[in-house]
Amino acid sequence: MTNDSAGPTGPRAYAAAHFALELEKKTELGMFRSIEGGSIKADVLTYQNGGTYDRWRQLGKPKFEDIKLQIGMAMSKEFYTWMESFFTGKAIRKDGAIIAADFYYKERARREFTNAMIKELTFPKLDGQDKNTAYMSVALAVEDIKFLKGKGAELKQNAGGAEQKAWKACNFRLFLGDFDCTRVTKVDSFTIKQNVLEYASGGSRWASKTPSAIDFPQLSFYLPESDAQPLFDHFTRRGVKGEVPGAGRLNGHLEMFDNEKTTVFNVAFVNVDIANIQPDKADATSEEIKQVKVDLYVEAMTFTYSG
Repeated sequence: MTNDSAGPTGPRAYAAAHFALELEKKTELGMFRSIEGGSIKADVLTYQNGGTYDRWRQLGKPKFEDIKLQIGMAMSKEFYTWMESFFTGKAIRKDGAIIAADFYYKERARREFTNAMIKELTFPKLDGQDKNTAYMSVALAVEDIKFLKGKGAELKQNAGGAEQKAWKACNFRLFLGDFDCTRVTKVDSFTIKQNVLEYASGGSRWASKTPSAIDFPQLSFYLPESDAQPLFDHFTRRGVKGEVPGAGRLNGHLEMFDNEKTTVFNVAFVNVDIANIQPDKADATSEEIKQVKVDLYVEAMTFTYSG
């Protein structure tokens, strides 16, 4: 069987088995697991003359859907530097392309975009018992998209594959102030969002996009009830008795590492405190270890890539 790009009736169909991201037309930034969105839509305008029942329709301004990527640790340092800027509220715009390749890593299609900003970033649920590979979800707000034929270049095979496989959902450590969090069992998924506003001007066919405030979510984690008493005492002082924190605000960070225990990245939490602490349901028939869920409010987060 040969890898021909054209069949007897035209271009040969293919299964898009591999994808890559390109930014600023420089280099491929790595392979990712899946892509969603990135379509082009247009409003349909309807006009009806008052004297007739006829209706005329035409297309209005185009709309470019957000591009959603599912990525892991297979991306390059340049991409994670872009993520670091997102956490600081700096909406850095980049031009690039989504490249689709066939089974033989030959480029078959391109989806070029302009003025892309990171709009949303979702970290996966972390679980000490989950040995599966972990992935993050990244949403990009773009101002223009073009569908183009592939250039026929060959992608680098399995780029970043070893790094990706090494990031498991169980490879994490949580730190919170002076509390002992060595036996934290789970951290719930959380999403950082930057609101994007659309600005429509009369001289343009489509709206430009402007970044707005960034929203840091609540963070939830679980640990055995036998380790939770210091957290109960802290919440009693702050949440029940109303102790003013002053300079004693809590800080912490979530550390992700690979199978060799080498740190891959850190997500730091700035000015946090306990908003809710809730023990598991008590059940005499259960043989599971009794755990406590702790919810933290967060004022700010920072992301540091160490790979």
